[in-house]
Amino acid sequence: MSLRARSESVAGTLKQRVLVDGRHVLETDEPVEAGGDGSAPAPHELLPAAIAACVSTTVVMYARTRDWPLEAVSCDVEYDHRSTPRTVDISLEIDGDLTADQVERLERVAASCPVRRSIESGIEFRETVTQR
Repeated sequence: MSLRARSESVAGTLKQRVLVDGRHVLETDEPVEAGGDGSAPAPHELLPAAIAACVSTTVVMYARTRDWPLEAVSCDVEYDHRSTPRTVDISLEIDGDLTADQVERLERVAASCPVRRSIESGIEFRETVTQR
């Protein structure tokens, strides 16, 4: 099963309306200094957001399937999109009455989030351009 996203430009702006899997709508924009309105995240800002959400969700789902007493998870991601190679620093905070073994396991689980695995394994891009 493929995941889909479709973006459509908003006339006269750098905004994009993005339809995700035909169900969810989000917007992107560029910062004012790049000619946008700064009204929404820039597209490259969505990558660290996706990683942070994926890590947190993966950890919560894993703990939930085991009935572990995980109370809260927060994940900070710092993505340096200007470095070569790009770097991503992930900081995960968990709260709950967990054993040291459970915390260690959640650390390994966090490193296996699907977004991170996709990036690490490499992505092949195929593109076409058509004119209407």
